[in-house]
Amino acid sequence: MSPELLAKAKSLGFSDRQIANLCRKTEDEIRALRKSLNIVPSYRLVDTCAAEFEAYTPYYYSTYDRGDDEIRQTSKRKVMILGGGPNRIGQGIEFDYCCVHASFALKEDGFETLMVNSNPETVSTDYDTSDKLFFEPLTLEDVLHIYEREKCWGAIAQFGGQTPLNLALGLQKNGVNIIGTSPQNIEIAEDRKLFSAMLNKLNIPQPPNGLATNEAEALEAATKLGYPVLVRPSFVLGGRAMQIVYSDAELKHYMRFAVEASPKRPVLVDKFLEDAVEVDVDCIADVGRFDNPSEGTIVIGGMLEHIEFAGVHSGDAAMVMPPHTLTQDVLQTIREYTHAMARELRVIGLMNIQYAVKGKTVYVLEVNPRASRTIPFVSKSIGLPLAKVAARVMAGKTLVELGFTKEIWTKHWAIKESVFPFNRFHGQDILLSPEMRSTGEVMGLDADRGTAYAKSQMAANSPLPLSGRVFISVSNSDKKKVAAVAKQFVELGFDIVSTAGTAKVLEEAGLKVERVYKLAEGRPNTLDLLKNREIQLVINTPAGQTPRADEVKIRTTAVYTGTPIMTTLSGARAAARGIAALKKNGYSVKTIQEYH
Repeated sequence: MSPELLAKAKSLGFSDRQIANLCRKTEDEIRALRKSLNIVPSYRLVDTCAAEFEAYTPYYYSTYDRGDDEIRQTSKRKVMILGGGPNRIGQGIEFDYCCVHASFALKEDGFETLMVNSNPETVSTDYDTSDKLFFEPLTLEDVLHIYEREKCWGAIAQFGGQTPLNLALGLQKNGVNIIGTSPQNIEIAEDRKLFSAMLNKLNIPQPPNGLATNEAEALEAATKLGYPVLVRPSFVLGGRAMQIVYSDAELKHYMRFAVEASPKRPVLVDKFLEDAVEVDVDCIADVGRFDNPSEGTIVIGGMLEHIEFAGVHSGDAAMVMPPHTLTQDVLQTIREYTHAMARELRVIGLMNIQYAVKGKTVYVLEVNPRASRTIPFVSKSIGLPLAKVAARVMAGKTLVELGFTKEIWTKHWAIKESVFPFNRFHGQDILLSPEMRSTGEVMGLDADRGTAYAKSQMAANSPLPLSGRVFISVSNSDKKKVAAVAKQFVELGFDIVSTAGTAKVLEEAGLKVERVYKLAEGRPNTLDLLKNREIQLVINTPAGQTPRADEVKIRTTAVYTGTPIMTTLSGARAAARGIAALKKNGYSVKTIQEYH
């Protein structure tokens, strides 16, 4: 690789990694060669004034074309904040909120803030969010260039989700001061073997699990654990390629077509806990600041109980805060486990833990020593900007100095509901799974839980009806519990419409049901009633792992006609409670500040 050819490759946009691949060398070797030859990028200002006036907005991009470097140097201590990168389904804009709050907090504390992000759709890339903005890809090479050029004091990888977190170890090896929880401790939470060893040491239960690097190992693990199992690749974004499988055939299909398993990237196989209640916990800690692990403060910001049972990605699940079905003993166990893991991982800043509660046993599903998707929701619910507090902790303050040492338990209810893009994807089933599908979220706040849920549905463009007809069709496993749910709607003044199987169960329970044809039986069928706006609410739970074509058509037609639809009985119960609250009291509107 001659100096001329290397310089040409860089000016044409080849990355060090790609050049290394073509030359059969390592990325580190190419970086070292390039730096020895002084082939480094210069930074130019984006001309936001189209050459009409001099541009002062500090938007930068890198180039290898020879020319002036337009970076303006200052003597302030600089902190680089790594954003979440391009926005896509499964990424979550909540991480951008955390990056923006970190920038605001550190600017207030006298730091110069540098935002590195390549997403023009977000607030983090607004001209007035940070002191300098670098429109660069979130790769090891590009981030190192900026860090070295700007002589940064530290870098934050905790706020942009999985994308910058995957860079943390590589950045640290190249001399970057990663502030907050150390990359080594983040690795313990991400690496399945290290994570299991930590839980065993702390005597904290997790669902039985195994690792598989090929199809045979996956089948062996599933046989040992017993179906259903949850399978997922390691180090993924937004639960991508996560699936609950119920048989050998489904597992073989998954291993052949959904993932590329290898010793470096094994597939995780977990026993799936059916009908467990999932709980998300966000906490903030400064214990890594102290030499003695027993010192320092840990505060739980919020506990969020999922409305759907375990198995729905936390970015998609509707959640209630504070928890409403868990006993004080279970909540105390969750607190103890959270504190123990925060101390063991020497957390500085934020940590998110996902628990599954089955009976009285609390299992840990996963731990993320970083900002989570629920941080904006929790912050607005409790009236305290957790991302700002965390940024200050990471930059050297303690929680005692910041005056945040006690858990805040709100007097009002906060409900998180997700917003989905299903109306843009015709024919796509709307069933939720461990793979994240949502593109946004809304919240409902009220002193009454039912009203808070009803508000969240209004905000998600799916307001609950106050009268009319409810179509109910549920799986065989849900038929034992469906009569009690249907009875709630009858008491609220709704008429019940059902196909033969569910209708029979409801009639045996003494309820009056209007029978409707299945799609193959004739007209008018459920689709006709939906298209004619003769059904105001749909309750349809899936009959097995592979959805039937009829079910998919009913669910997608409900989306296109704007009919509210519940795909779980827990969601249907929440809807009934919401309708009852609206009919009894209506609702009022208050600003978020009035709640605090």
